Amino acid sequence: MTDLVVRALSQSDASLFDSLRDPALVGRAAFGHRYATVDDGGEYRPEWTWIALRDGTVVARAAWWGGPDDTEPVLLNWFDFAAGEDEAGVELLRRAPLHAEYELGLPANWRELHEVRAAAEARIAAATAAGMKPLVERYQYRWTPDCGLPERPGRLTFRPEPDDAVILGLLRRIHSVTLNAHARRAIEGPGGLEAAAQEELDFFHWCPSPRDWWQVAYTPDGEPAGLHIPAHNPSGPCIGFIGVVPEARGHGYGYDLLVECTHFLAARGAEFIAGATDRGNVPMAAAFARAGHPVTQERIHLL
Repeated sequence: MTDLVVRALSQSDASLFDSLRDPALVGRAAFGHRYATVDDGGEYRPEWTWIALRDGTVVARAAWWGGPDDTEPVLLNWFDFAAGEDEAGVELLRRAPLHAEYELGLPANWRELHEVRAAAEARIAAATAAGMKPLVERYQYRWTPDCGLPERPGRLTFRPEPDDAVILGLLRRIHSVTLNAHARRAIEGPGGLEAAAQEELDFFHWCPSPRDWWQVAYTPDGEPAGLHIPAHNPSGPCIGFIGVVPEARGHGYGYDLLVECTHFLAARGAEFIAGATDRGNVPMAAAFARAGHPVTQERIHLL
């Protein structure tokens, strides 16, 4: 085989991205997304999009994504390669000077579909060969008005909390017993629990939704039970965060928080509400199912 040329795209040759045909079994294309640069009305930057060419033909491609104000990519969410060019995909990830979490979107029943599973496993194998490690598998949800609004249990009261210090304190308590893989990874890092809580708070501020949407939930005796963050991310309305403090667990309050968050966004005209939780977070997955949020995708995250 001839040597690979690995390079970033430019605005003038961004159309090269579409020269690699993909059966759209997994990843962004599987859910109707198309590649387009910001200048062309899309969400990708050409300098964060890299391709591998062999004899002038694109045989592998990767597109990193970030929000409008981000100076570094937040995710790698588009990565594929031509049949038989697995190693080109590996080399592309090794040589590109960009590093971010890889998020691979999959149909909800992907393990049962032979071709889909093979496509997913090929991408995971290439990313792993390039040095990434699997972190977590997650369920993705999408509520729409057709799902109906779940009835509020009425056990908790909800109030906005304007003080970031109070929010940060609640996040420390919630993350001290978290089932969330991303938070647990942050806790295991050099900053420990404080860094994990701050990372969550930074995400809340990153979302382009009003700060006064953040709400603390209180039990009838006035004690904080948890926190819910109705939000908008760059793609639209979402369940930004649901968390119950340790001493309030065991009562199913995660469901109450999710229901309130759903009502909050629906009351402000949300035509859909995205949500997510780790596959291993069984209580939260059960709350999403009970509240009528259907699973529409699964996602595998690698770092």
